[in-house]
Amino acid sequence: MDFVKMEGLGNDFIVIEGPAAISAAQVRAWCDRRFGIGADGVLLASALGSQRVSMEYWNADGNKAEMCGNGLRCVAQLARRREWVNDGPMEIETAVGPLGAEVLESGLVRALMGYPKQGAVDSIDVAGVTVRPVTVGNPHAVLFVDDPLMADVGELGPRIENDPLFPEGTNVEFVRVETGSRIRMRIWERGVGETMASGTGATAAAFASALYQGSQSPVEVLLPGGTLVVELVGAEAWVTGPGNFVFSGSID
Repeated sequence: MDFVKMEGLGNDFIVIEGPAAISAAQVRAWCDRRFGIGADGVLLASALGSQRVSMEYWNADGNKAEMCGNGLRCVAQLARRREWVNDGPMEIETAVGPLGAEVLESGLVRALMGYPKQGAVDSIDVAGVTVRPVTVGNPHAVLFVDDPLMADVGELGPRIENDPLFPEGTNVEFVRVETGSRIRMRIWERGVGETMASGTGATAAAFASALYQGSQSPVEVLLPGGTLVVELVGAEAWVTGPGNFVFSGSID
């Protein structure tokens, strides 16, 4: 089985061209950074024709996830390189519905992250802190902190992710608003651990920062792996950032 290794701001993926059957055990083995290829997750990308492709995503722990923002941009890049689609907008089918994407002349990808929404309540007290629940197709808990670089992500992240208040688990963003249009964050990703970037996490953080801290769109989101730009346009959220090829290979 052939694969392509890709990354978006250091959030890295093993990308398989579909159709293919992939098991949770295979995902865990391939994503192992010592005994496998190493990745934060596995993407299955398939050509559908008429400027349409599909994407499925598994986190490194073998569990399927609803969406992956950085993965969406990588799939868009793959679709253009493989000539599954022509220049211009494309539609990517995901578990949360069709999402638009386009590879820009700069080489960056602008992609629809969906329609971020507040949780059923404005805030939740969990693990001794207050988080803001947000959904971007997948669940997020945004925690505003004084300094994300000093936050105890490795201790608080898994406690919040696995708290019974989040029965399906949650991604956790540690966020500081630096200016009216710039925020800094780190993320604890559900089923993976701390990652260098997250497209849906950046979207959730930008949405919560606009809602509760007065940030203005477009929002620059500074992550350990680099910068994403989130545009909040009505009910929609669009993210612009890279999706890069690293290497290709074959799985025996």
